[in-house]
Amino acid sequence: MAGFRALAREVRNPRRHITARRTSLRKCLERFAPYGHRATWHHLCTRSGMTPEDRRPDPLRLLTALEELEEARTLWLAYEADFAARRRQEKLLGIRQPSAVDDWHLRTWGGCDIIPCESPSAHPGDRLADVLRRLIAAMESGPGAACPVCIRPGLVWREDLDRYPSAGPVCADCGIVVPLPLLTTEALAAARRVVRMSRYAAV
Repeated sequence: MAGFRALAREVRNPRRHITARRTSLRKCLERFAPYGHRATWHHLCTRSGMTPEDRRPDPLRLLTALEELEEARTLWLAYEADFAARRRQEKLLGIRQPSAVDDWHLRTWGGCDIIPCESPSAHPGDRLADVLRRLIAAMESGPGAACPVCIRPGLVWREDLDRYPSAGPVCADCGIVVPLPLLTTEALAAARRVVRMSRYAAV
């Protein structure tokens, strides 16, 4: 099975048919897809000007999408290397139990479903690398009261997500499912109140 870098070379190869190059880019998302496969693909298409269903996209748009994905992957792999080095040092100091944020991070190792989105078409509009920088900053600064990506407080607890996790706080503005360790207990309680109030109003 080809790795990310080998697939990226196939995307860049002008001698390959554009349909095959598009397929290689989709396969890159099997190795690195911060929002999940479908939402990351929709994001890249939206930002590069491609249509998600277009089987023969413009080569320059395809390369634009690849470059954004590679930039984000490089950033995330550097963070994971720093994380691994820190955990090794902590273990030498006798700190064996990872924190709640570290435990969550280990579940996303490699870069897939780092911050899944409620819907494939609802995701942050900024570059992937910028979004991941904000996420990393939030992980390093501790739990907050708002979405770590768009910094807005509009969080709604959802129990019907069609992916993992099946329930959690969703940002009503940028669409991400916010990792639980990045929110204070007060923010989580407020998000749960929003869903309860919505149900009450619907009765």
